[in-house]
Amino acid sequence: MTEETPAARAKAEDFELVPADYFTPLDLAQIFPRPAPLELDIGCGDGAFAVAQAERFPERNFLGLEKLAGRVWRGCKKASRLGLTNVRFLRIESSYALQYLLPAGSAEMVHLLFPDPWPKSKHRRRRMVTPDFLALVHRLLAPAGRLRIVTDDKKYFGAISAVISPEIFVETAPAPGEEFPITTFEKHFLADGAAIHRLVLRKVG
Repeated sequence: MTEETPAARAKAEDFELVPADYFTPLDLAQIFPRPAPLELDIGCGDGAFAVAQAERFPERNFLGLEKLAGRVWRGCKKASRLGLTNVRFLRIESSYALQYLLPAGSAEMVHLLFPDPWPKSKHRRRRMVTPDFLALVHRLLAPAGRLRIVTDDKKYFGAISAVISPEIFVETAPAPGEEFPITTFEKHFLADGAAIHRLVLRKVG
């Protein structure tokens, strides 16, 4: 294993966004070197998806939200090795960032990939996708912005579909020719023969 040098570590640290305070909405113009459509990866894990998208679409900006420090650090190192300038990671509870830090109308697309389904009845209150969560995403999205949800859990997919209000979101098809990189979780699920359930919602109102 290659030893991590201080210079490499300092370079990777540049990809982690650390707000001056956690009560003032972020100024995206200060985060990325140039203005561009923003895509948000909620619960981004090790950053593989956000980094792959950033490499593929240099004309867009990408922000990954993840609460676990080790995963954020792995994402930062991936981005650093590729020399990307259009991706950042924020270590935080996603719901807090959506409610307090991210400006309204600032994102063109939000990705929620394989959220924890919390299958036990006593844990279902911990599920991320609720009417309140969808309202926060609706606020965050630009007009006609999209929310993309992917899960391997059929029951959770049904529960998600049941809480979508047609007053704020309508189901839509992916754009023609639109493809997305396979995440680490998705590779594991596909290897196990699991079915993958996908939903793309477009903001209305």
